[in-house]
Amino acid sequence: MVSYFDMNHFLKETDFSPQDAAEVFAMAREFKAKRGRQATPVLAGQTWAMIFSKSSTRTRVSFEVGIHELGGNPLFLNRNDIQLGRGESIEDTAQVLSRFVHGLIVRTFDHQDVERLAAAGSVPVINALTDFLHPCQIYTDAFTAAERWSTTKGGDLLGSLRGRKIAFLGDTACNMAYSWVLGANLFGMEISLGGPEAFRPTAEFDAFLAKEGFAGGYTFTTDPVAAVKNADIVYTDVWVSMGKEEESKQRLRTLAPYQVTMDLFRAARPDAYFLHCLPAHPGEEVTQEVLSSPRSVIFDQAENRLHVQKAIMAKLVQSRT
Repeated sequence: MVSYFDMNHFLKETDFSPQDAAEVFAMAREFKAKRGRQATPVLAGQTWAMIFSKSSTRTRVSFEVGIHELGGNPLFLNRNDIQLGRGESIEDTAQVLSRFVHGLIVRTFDHQDVERLAAAGSVPVINALTDFLHPCQIYTDAFTAAERWSTTKGGDLLGSLRGRKIAFLGDTACNMAYSWVLGANLFGMEISLGGPEAFRPTAEFDAFLAKEGFAGGYTFTTDPVAAVKNADIVYTDVWVSMGKEEESKQRLRTLAPYQVTMDLFRAARPDAYFLHCLPAHPGEEVTQEVLSSPRSVIFDQAENRLHVQKAIMAKLVQSRT
């Protein structure tokens, strides 16, 4: 049985229950529809600190704009402004910042850093990406697909995901693959991972998944065509992410058979969507033809980061009032 968090923080997908996720999706849809016409100042008078040990375009801009549009003040701190655990303990940093700001948005390497900040501080903490999980992106991805599918489900965003299949290709031991496994199980979806044996999920991840109540919650295959068969979503991510540059030649060579080409995309359902969290590297994990396909929704994904993250912040604030 899955045990959901008390919603003080959003560090992983299951910190929200399915009902909470449905409310986040509904708020995101409303924020999107009313943007620029009707303000929702749920963060009025608040300052939210954004601690980024890892740089980002979409994450920084979407959170800064989102905080502003909710009536709050974003305070950006990069690796030169604050170094987690260096010079001052993470626990002391959490307690000090809790006296100054009303929420923390953290993009860093070690997932334990966000867990320690959440445990020691007294304000909401949002995981804006760690090397282990990227929950804001997965909620955004699921919302992006649900926008389309819910039109035949009476507008039920979360319900439109149930029974759908996502295929994730490439490095299936990365934070995006792990987050999608967790999210797919939470949303009632099937997930198939396709990649080399050397890039399959680790035993540590399997233990984590079992602890979350989703033991065996994915299939893994080294056959990319088998992975995408009957898939409603075909997904991939960059093969050489931040911190992996020295391994680039070997990774590109090993992962080459899992490039999402139009031929591979056609092996999925004829109405399947292609998703990618960006930035993409055309000619590596995916071809430009797929990226430019009418069924590629990558820029809708990028936009929806704004609306979904606003909804996540609003949900956390509402849970504390």
